[in-house]
Amino acid sequence: MDVEILSRLQFAGTIMFHYLFPPLSIGLGLQLFLCELMYFRTRNLAWEAAARFWTRVFAVNFAMGVATGIVMEFEFGTNWAVYSRFVGDVFGSALAAEGIFAFFLESGFLAVLVFGWDRVGPKMHLFSTAMVFLGSMFSAVWIVVANSWQQTPAGYHIVYHDVQGEMMPRAEITDFWGMVFNPSSVDRLTHTLIGAMVLGAFFVASVCSYYLLKSKHEEVAKRCLQLALPSALLFSFAAAITGHHSAQQLVETQPAKLAAMEAHFETTKEPTGLWLFGWPDAEDEEVKFGVQLPYLLSLMVYNDPTIPVPAMDQIPEEERPPVWLPFQTFHLMVGLGTLMIVVSAAGCWFWFRGTLLEHRKLMWAIVLMPLAAMTANQAGWITAEVGRQPWIVYPSTQDGVEMIGLKTADGLSESVTAEQVLSSIILFGVIYSLLFAVWVFVLNNKIQHGPESPEELVEYKAKIGKGDMSELIEHQGTSRGRGMMDEGVL
Repeated sequence: MDVEILSRLQFAGTIMFHYLFPPLSIGLGLQLFLCELMYFRTRNLAWEAAARFWTRVFAVNFAMGVATGIVMEFEFGTNWAVYSRFVGDVFGSALAAEGIFAFFLESGFLAVLVFGWDRVGPKMHLFSTAMVFLGSMFSAVWIVVANSWQQTPAGYHIVYHDVQGEMMPRAEITDFWGMVFNPSSVDRLTHTLIGAMVLGAFFVASVCSYYLLKSKHEEVAKRCLQLALPSALLFSFAAAITGHHSAQQLVETQPAKLAAMEAHFETTKEPTGLWLFGWPDAEDEEVKFGVQLPYLLSLMVYNDPTIPVPAMDQIPEEERPPVWLPFQTFHLMVGLGTLMIVVSAAGCWFWFRGTLLEHRKLMWAIVLMPLAAMTANQAGWITAEVGRQPWIVYPSTQDGVEMIGLKTADGLSESVTAEQVLSSIILFGVIYSLLFAVWVFVLNNKIQHGPESPEELVEYKAKIGKGDMSELIEHQGTSRGRGMMDEGVL
């Protein structure tokens, strides 16, 4: 048993499990805000019922994200002590900013969002919803900034400190905003956030399509679907655009990763093609059983189909990343992204024509789309992280000075044994399996229960003294109320 492999597997497992929840929270935050905004503008109780329902779903997912995210910070200290010492100054500032400006903003206003119904006014509740959504995005900002810095470091210098008689390197910030806006942070952040929006939109569309297929909660489902489907289409297209821009940036900052993603082994003077699929063989330096489109990689990277793309043979052998896994996960992400564009475009087209309910197979496809979005998010993360091996922090040049990097194998804790890591992997596997079962159980219960009907909200508001029953019913009959609720949506 190798302690490096086990430590990498442990961190990969814990972060992949955690990464199920933050993208869904961010994407749900946008859909929740849109529902709340529609209620604020129309005072239609169908929109309020939708906002209340998605608030409950959001809260469950937020709790899971918090519980699973704490573990990773402890792993930095237990399994990756040398790495933590090397990046401590950089990560300390980024994670402190995440805690102060993001987590407390999100969690504080979430209390108002969950418990503030009928206790604060509509304007304050709408503002709280916006702050929860922004807080979830700010969390992603600082985490992605920290991760991007590892891949394209900037705004720092190396200082050596005496650690138990040995001089150890440490990266220390010289330019905070240079660190924040490192060469890959904006591209990676936009792509990550857009991926989260895709997941949130398809999750809402999935639940609403399921309700309509089962003829349940139709009043609320139709309204949420008219927001979710266009959102899914818009952000699926945006994900393709930002992904394309990220690939263009890779050829300058991480050419080895780009070569691994496309299994591009040998540099030639000819334009470079793009593999649609295949089975890369790093030993023979070829792609077996593959189909390649000529000129397309050159066009994608340089916007010019005649310029050859640098290949793996330009990288020193000891610094080359694995090829098979980044190649497969990259192509899986692209394939699923294309599928999501097709499904969301078809859904929007039949929605516009008013015939979506007649296409039950398409609606069942929409029900399954959150699985595709989650898988694409995970595949993108694997591509980015495995593709940067063997470096955990890339070397760089700062103000004309060559800065050392840190290889993954050199970032391990010296006192941790393989047996200890394996034991913790097993324990975490058991605990996370139980957490996942609880999450699925609670989420399924809330989805099966569904939102309240507008009539149930009328009765509830009357009981708690927030309005006379006749006045509420009369309000629902205005052009902004019952008339809108009875309007055919599909």
